[in-house]
Amino acid sequence: MKRSTLLLLKTLTWLACLWLAAQLTWGAVTNHLGPDPTATIAFSTGLATLYLLTITLAITPLRRLFPRLNWLIKFRRLLGLFAFFYASLHMLTYVALYSGFSLAAMESDIAERRFITMGVAAYLLLLPLALTSTTWAIRKLGGKNWNRLHKLVYVAVVCGVIHFWWQVKPGVLKPLGITIVVAVVLLARPVLAWAQRRKLRNVAA
Repeated sequence: MKRSTLLLLKTLTWLACLWLAAQLTWGAVTNHLGPDPTATIAFSTGLATLYLLTITLAITPLRRLFPRLNWLIKFRRLLGLFAFFYASLHMLTYVALYSGFSLAAMESDIAERRFITMGVAAYLLLLPLALTSTTWAIRKLGGKNWNRLHKLVYVAVVCGVIHFWWQVKPGVLKPLGITIVVAVVLLARPVLAWAQRRKLRNVAA
């Protein structure tokens, strides 16, 4: 891929990823976030986090299925960091707007409200991944250790989906769509790995 094409695609990715943040900022300034602005911000940023994590995880299966898409690897870190960006906004919405920076209120919520417990767990799992997303961190940790650490993203996205389910009222199926997509993406890895091993065995035979 030409450098100019890659630069254009990365620029478009930045603009696409920042679009929601711009919308929420404009909506807050103009008072157009609906009757419950805090809920709008929390829901939008949480969903954006799940979408971006899922897209990030889908890159490897897509590359295995379609080798011509190997260039997608250049976008994985960027998308992962944007997922953490929206996760941080989601967490900040809770800490600032719901809890009012009250440690006592947050401790009570984490202990008594399971969807908040799961949401905090998901964020804490993403935190070390964001902090070690640099090339320097990869060199410092070593490739194998870095890869082991970053497998926490699978646990984080599952926690995020559970957080979504536990947040909505019983019978509400809003989380179903993203749940199915996440399940497909997570199952694709072992299935493709099994298919690759089987193919190699057949070639060897």
